[in-house]
Amino acid sequence: MTQLDSSIPNARSAEVLATRYQRSVADYWNNEKAPVNLRLGEVSGTFHHHYGIGEVDWSVLEGDEAAREQRIVAELHRLEAAQAEYLLDQLGPLGSGDRILDAGSGRGGTSFLANQRFGCQVDGISISEEQVRFANNQATERGVADKVAFHFRNMLHNEFPDATFQAIWNNESTMYVDLRKLFAEHTRVLRPGGRYVTITGCYNDVHGRQPSRAVSQIDAHYICDIHPRSEYFAAMSANDLVPISVVDLTAATIPYWELRAQAEVASGIEDAFLTAYREGSFHYLMIAADKI
Repeated sequence: MTQLDSSIPNARSAEVLATRYQRSVADYWNNEKAPVNLRLGEVSGTFHHHYGIGEVDWSVLEGDEAAREQRIVAELHRLEAAQAEYLLDQLGPLGSGDRILDAGSGRGGTSFLANQRFGCQVDGISISEEQVRFANNQATERGVADKVAFHFRNMLHNEFPDATFQAIWNNESTMYVDLRKLFAEHTRVLRPGGRYVTITGCYNDVHGRQPSRAVSQIDAHYICDIHPRSEYFAAMSANDLVPISVVDLTAATIPYWELRAQAEVASGIEDAFLTAYREGSFHYLMIAADKI
């Protein structure tokens, strides 16, 4: 399949990708074929773009050496699926008549799990046309294209009408945007009393006023801009989002990274994550908030 280059925008991409930085992020994800994403997704046919949580079954490192990597990949996929299910646990009661939004939907994994669980309409948005195409093809193959749809749109201007959604989430995608602009747009399209959930990496501004060296390495690897922890709460407060639950998942994600560091699908950023988590300069948080 021909890969897209958003540095030469057509009319639609010029409308969605408003800045040079957004175009560079779109190019990265349009051309991304990391084995740590694709091979894990091939285990079950559900493709995620996030990390895992939970205790590792370390027995995957034992036994037949020829099948060792296969066992590791399956275990990493189990852990990332557990993370997605944990996020969905935070969305509150939802029914088939509700509509929910996956902001920064990647290849669609969490959206499909949400539809399976709640039976409701799910919309995903991404600034990567390649991801949108892949996810919509998945929806067709799964027979749920009438309930799960993906759109080439910018989460800072998502183009949906006011008060459309009962729930919205970002799963490791907030580090690419200005939080105050993002939460203002989420608040606009959330119904009163609607729920917003994010799972995200953020740097610990108690540890230091600037990102640590390890966090800066993560920024450079993913061409993102990791926010300080405090900014999430300040930006929510400024946009009528009231946190109801905050959970530090740092300890729960470290085993995933320890296993991933031993995998052939490792991307080379594993040591930076482990260093940042262990030294306390980086946190992996779940924040759930309601719109007032």
